Amino acid sequence: MDNGVSAGNTASTSSLGHIALGLTLLAFGIGHTGIVDGVSAANSVSLATFLGGLALFVLGILEFRGGDGFNGTAFAGLGAFWFTWANGADGKVSAHAAGLFLVLFAMLALSLTAAASGGVFGQGVYGLLTLSLLLLAIGTFAESGALAKAAGWVAALAGLLAWYGATAALASWPMALNRRSRGAVAAS
Repeated sequence: MDNGVSAGNTASTSSLGHIALGLTLLAFGIGHTGIVDGVSAANSVSLATFLGGLALFVLGILEFRGGDGFNGTAFAGLGAFWFTWANGADGKVSAHAAGLFLVLFAMLALSLTAAASGGVFGQGVYGLLTLSLLLLAIGTFAESGALAKAAGWVAALAGLLAWYGATAALASWPMALNRRSRGAVAAS
């Protein structure tokens, strides 16, 4: 690099980014499902602000610096989503504005789904995120708690996939979430 500053190990930042995305999606999803008594989506605001928002955004910048445009776009874009969602989660905006916000970021998630590689751990995570955001958007427009709950289950599943894929990459398990393999299953 020109200035002699290392961008770091992009495999490490990729794994950390997918863990951050997975944990944030799990908290967000579980909060919407209502499966844990007394835990709502609003309880995931701190996690969404700092881990999903700030940490993902910084990891996205590091991915761009390391030459990975896909993960840079995914992490920085989703970091902006989580940070903005967390700051508007307390009802500062109308239901229609919130629904539109979710549709716009579902479009980002759809773009990531189309561009991702790696089968279920690449396209699956972003595809489930897209579906979750669309269900939540429709539920927000229609004021439907049932759709919000369904969106929560889909988000939680996406979070589990992201977390497992990153853990598999770190542990060198057979099905690692690794863009550099371009769809191939990583050897154990």
